[in-house]
Amino acid sequence: MNAAHEAGLGVILDWVPAHFPTDDFGLANFDGTALYEHADPRQGFHPDWNTAIYNFGRKEVSSFLTNNAIYWLEVFHIDGLRVDAVASMLYLDYSRQPGEWVPNQHGGNQNLEAVAFLQRVNSEVYRNFPGAFMIAEESTSWPGVSSPVYAGGLGFGFKWNMGFMNDTLRYMSRESIHRRYHHNDMTFGLVYAFSENFVLPLSHDEVVHGKGALLTKMPGDDWQKFASLRAYLGFMWGHPGKKLLFMGQEFAQREEWSEAHSLDWWLLDAPAHEGMRRLVADLNAAYRSLPALHERDCEPEGFEWVIGNDHGNSVTAWLRKAPGADPVLVISNFTPVPRSNYKVPMPMAGTWVERVNTDAGWYAGGNTGNQGVIRAYEVEGRHWPAEAELYLPPLATLFLKFEPSKGGETDTTRSNPGILGGL
Repeated sequence: MNAAHEAGLGVILDWVPAHFPTDDFGLANFDGTALYEHADPRQGFHPDWNTAIYNFGRKEVSSFLTNNAIYWLEVFHIDGLRVDAVASMLYLDYSRQPGEWVPNQHGGNQNLEAVAFLQRVNSEVYRNFPGAFMIAEESTSWPGVSSPVYAGGLGFGFKWNMGFMNDTLRYMSRESIHRRYHHNDMTFGLVYAFSENFVLPLSHDEVVHGKGALLTKMPGDDWQKFASLRAYLGFMWGHPGKKLLFMGQEFAQREEWSEAHSLDWWLLDAPAHEGMRRLVADLNAAYRSLPALHERDCEPEGFEWVIGNDHGNSVTAWLRKAPGADPVLVISNFTPVPRSNYKVPMPMAGTWVERVNTDAGWYAGGNTGNQGVIRAYEVEGRHWPAEAELYLPPLATLFLKFEPSKGGETDTTRSNPGILGGL
């Protein structure tokens, strides 16, 4: 861990307190009795994984697990824990039919002992390691997963947004001509985006067991597959929420992931795969260097819709904001049709630079765009004070950052297109 930290890397461990294996050498029937697990299989046996479930109501078990979490951070200097299968801990009837589970003392299906345990472990981790990350893999609408314990929440710092992953991957897997009928799959996540502190995961579960790699989920020929995936990653990096890729996704691994062999790094010899790697590196650099993209990831004040209902063109656009920082406009075109002279409302007139263009030749794209700079002009009688005409490349996402004029005043003069084209 120290070597990773010296290289500027943080390390988050996948931690699994939801269940444990029943091997003879493990904790199951540890002293000949159900010491760590429930004796009643309706409470102590997990039907999905054929594993044992901890008895969170026993103080000894809760202490054992809480200290185990602290152990990883204290001894191994882990930076945080991603807690697996939290939903299976919270619900007594998880994956069970009527009669196969035992209600709580109030007759409900909430596992009150598991809730108390999660609140305890999160409180202790954050008390002892204030800069740690506690992330819940939780796939339901349980309220307050990332709210503090003192406010009645579970006390996690973040929650995986499984809905974002499922909705957007379903949309991206459709032929582009059909996407106009499913536009809400890309916009629905913003309805609840600030109800929790979210991580946007493209997880391991989506690229194993016959589901195929991300690239193979994209429709069309090879060019469209790569362009769609680049546009999708740009959309994701511009979307509120922290970002998470799985192994091989950073260079568009073609084969389904397998633990039996290493990643296909040799693919980086191909321009399209190297272009994807460059894009992810540049998206990370933009995310770090532009406060508007990260400072208010979990707050509604950091986001504002600009274009949310252009179903016909499959275009979305929004503004990312942060106090004292230049705003960033994120606009995506999810069809292979380029859009010329596309009018976009803008929050202010002046110069906006293309900070990221996923169609750039550097990423093995078609190398079309706005020559790096666009101008927004003042308008009257509209909801927004300015407007710009853009060229939207096919299957691409643009990050446009406002560039204040050197004199400190907004530049509203219309530039010579010939001069602009040479920038």
